[in-house]
Amino acid sequence: MPNRSTVLLENIPEENQYDDEVDTFITGEDPNNYIWYSGKLWRAVSVNNDAKTTKLVTQWNISSTVYNVSGNPAFEGSYMEDWLNDTSVDGFLGNLRDYENFIVTDSVWDATMDATGLGSITRPNGTTTVTDAVGLLNMYEYQSSYHGTNYSNGYLNNGLYWWTLTPYSSSNVRYVSKRGNASGNNPSNAYGVRPSINLKSSIKIVDGDGTVDNPYRLNGDNDTNLSGTLLSSRYSGEYIRFGSGENNLYRIVSHEAPGLTKITSTEPLKSSGSFMTSEFGSNTTYSSTNTLGTFLNNEYLNIGNGYLTNEDIAMIEDSTTWYIGTVGSGTSYKLAKYTDTNMSGYATSTDAKVGLLRMGELMAGQFERYTVKGGSTSTGLTTSYWTLTPNSSSGVRYVFYDGDAISSNPFSANGVRPAMNLKSNVQITSGTGTESDPFVLTLGS
Repeated sequence: MPNRSTVLLENIPEENQYDDEVDTFITGEDPNNYIWYSGKLWRAVSVNNDAKTTKLVTQWNISSTVYNVSGNPAFEGSYMEDWLNDTSVDGFLGNLRDYENFIVTDSVWDATMDATGLGSITRPNGTTTVTDAVGLLNMYEYQSSYHGTNYSNGYLNNGLYWWTLTPYSSSNVRYVSKRGNASGNNPSNAYGVRPSINLKSSIKIVDGDGTVDNPYRLNGDNDTNLSGTLLSSRYSGEYIRFGSGENNLYRIVSHEAPGLTKITSTEPLKSSGSFMTSEFGSNTTYSSTNTLGTFLNNEYLNIGNGYLTNEDIAMIEDSTTWYIGTVGSGTSYKLAKYTDTNMSGYATSTDAKVGLLRMGELMAGQFERYTVKGGSTSTGLTTSYWTLTPNSSSGVRYVFYDGDAISSNPFSANGVRPAMNLKSNVQITSGTGTESDPFVLTLGS
């Protein structure tokens, strides 16, 4: 089996490589540097010249969450660092497959402040570093992915808003906008999150050619012949065939309830090719009887409406606890579920068969481009959609078209991404869990 870093660079044309004598960066508009690992599509960003580790970043925004308290742009000790390295079911690292076998858990992330414009940023000097398993890209790494003047054409521009690791000033953090340019904003805002990891040098490629339709597959994460496997043993982000018609693709979120598998629709529900919308309700509290909850727990579950089949409905757990804690500006993602950041008790909750994702939960991001690369025109591939999470007594958080999580009054209309728990005896009959080959399911005995 070939070494991953060697294969990557051998398959990337020399003109799409930039060696700064520390790392060799992959550059260009759309190089063949796609990797599928742990239910998520990643891009290989660079290979360290000495250690031969490979830095990856997710292609899409895995979630959207507040970076830190207002005015504090430091990555160390931030809500963002916490979310990325949270090993519980609520965090990113805790849902990453066998991470100790795949990634460098003591990676050093350079979070040195830099307000320089794109094109003039130099390699950060290590003034501020953090040691973590998971981090974010810094602005130098983003700049190094495209050699030219229009950074919006580079492969790391995914047409969405997302945070970087780099402070812009003593009070702001840098982010990449939907157009691919860079700016800074208060860390109390909630932009998209694209986790970054360093793969160990020992990891081998066993399949794929690095294209988006056939990404590289890694040894130890290329399962086949999964017939009879319990879905509860699989990983966040993997795709399943669920639902009917144009709404027949879902993804695993997590295994929040022991033995069960939380899933959500891959994109907000559609009707005749267009995203459907709904008011949230008369107030900011989700329940099975508010406007949106009534739809999800009645019309959505009615097979005559074409969203689900009888077989799908039989797989859904009858009742799930949905946490509806408030996450305001500059507060932790943990407050959507817990009473405090120490997770000492659960926040307000409600029981229902079908609900929505919380703000800051895995898969509560955007997974298509909002803006056409190199321009400002909308692709029409994304829409805003509700989460369960109040922002205040008068507003509910929703994930916007371009990847940030903002607030609106509950009478507004936004898209709907159903979430539910599947029963512990749901089994896989076929598929590998990718978008092109999703798991096909059955209800076991």
